[in-house]
This record gives sequence, structure tokens and C-alpha cells, in this order.
Amino acid sequence: MTKIGSLRRVLFPCFTSSASISDIRSTTTTKKRLSTSLRDDINPSTETEETPVSDDQEDHDSDSSSPVVHSSHNPMAPPRSSKTMVIGTIFGHRRGHVWFAVQHDRLKTRPSLLLELSIPTQSLVQEMRFGLVRLALECHNSPESELGSCPLRSVPVWTMFCNGRKVGFAVRKKATEPIRLMLKSIQSTTVGAGVIPSFGFESGGDNGGELIYMRASYECIMGGPDSESFHLINPDGCLGQELSIFLMRSR
Repeated sequence: MTKIGSLRRVLFPCFTSSASISDIRSTTTTKKRLSTSLRDDINPSTETEETPVSDDQEDHDSDSSSPVVHSSHNPMAPPRSSKTMVIGTIFGHRRGHVWFAVQHDRLKTRPSLLLELSIPTQSLVQEMRFGLVRLALECHNSPESELGSCPLRSVPVWTMFCNGRKVGFAVRKKATEPIRLMLKSIQSTTVGAGVIPSFGFESGGDNGGELIYMRASYECIMGGPDSESFHLINPDGCLGQELSIFLMRSR
């Protein structure tokens, strides 16, 4: 009976005159945002001048009225930084350097961002044991360079800091075939860490052995044209640490 009563309140005004609608509204409680033709504060002369609309159009206006009211409460809301979810993979040889790959789609083996970090793999593992790692990659824009106009991810070289200490540099790289094979081998893994074959990948003088990797979801925050950050999402603490990577360009 409740569903029948709800349908009766919505459909009955479509087949009755405006006079009977006013009587019904005085005895039943209905939402005033269904349509402007059902409002009591409209003059009769205004109602006669309005062009009739179909039932489908009235339903569309009723559904879209709520977001419009919501936006009117904050007409001068400040712009927010955009947030997206990406897949981040940290990998490297035991005696080599750390690499960081960002993928918007884990099924695509070509990363949208690939960085080679000068920090050794063992050093990063030691930092992760304390449970808090902040990697800051900073680029200084000089007046004679063109780094200020290029996209942030296109900057070729960064100065890198690990938990406030300068540890070297980071270099943007292009994905080679061994890196694509490595990413393809773990494309079914969303969150995890382990050891995998190197697939012929060479880095930091280590041309053999296995690769250590840590793969997880990251929240990517675009703070503007000069700042971007990646924050590891730790599901239920299974990875055991907090990790954030910041890209910053100073002008």
C-alpha cells in the first residue's frame, strides 16, 4: 500500500486540474521541488502563460533540481586539488638503485611515469623499517631554462631528499622492453611485495639476479602545475609502512 500511495501522489496531479492539486497538497505532504507548475505561490496568470511540458520532462526537472539547490549554497567554493587512484610499483635489484613506476591502468605495461632514483635499494629498505618514508623530488626553475613551461612529469632531472636528507638525484626514464615484461608479469597483482625474475633488466651495475618489488595503490594529488604527490594506500596495515613521493617545482 505504501508504493501504491507514492505512485498515486506522483501520477494523480498529471490528470487533474490545478484547483484540485491545491486541495490535495493541503491534505498530503509532497516535495515542492517536483515541478514549478505544482507550486502554490505561482499566480494563475503565470500558469496559463507557461507552455505545457511532458511527463518525462517533469521527471527530468525533478531529478536535476536537487544538485542545483546544493550548488547554490556554495557559489564561491574554493577550487579543490584533483585526486586520482593510480598503481605504483617500486622495484630494483638488491645491489642496484630503486625505480618507481606509475600506472593509471595496471593492464597497460607502459607506465605514465617512470623514475630512476639514485637511492640504493638496501638504503630504502632500511628507511622503510622505521615505518615512515617521505621522498621529495625538487626541481629548481631558472630564468634561462624551459622547465617552468613543460609539464611537471616531463622534468628530466630532480634533486631528491629522503626524510629531509639529500640523497642524490632522480631521472625520468622511458620504459624499455624488460621493464614492460616485468610490469606485465605482475599485472594481476594490485597490492603485494616479493621477488621476481629480472627479465633482462639491468640497473646500477647489476645485470643479473632477481628484482625486489613492492606494488600498491597510491592516491595521486595534483596540487597545481608545480606540485604533485603520491601517497601509498596501506590496506589494513599489510605493507607495514607509510610512503609518500612528492614532485615539486620551485620558481
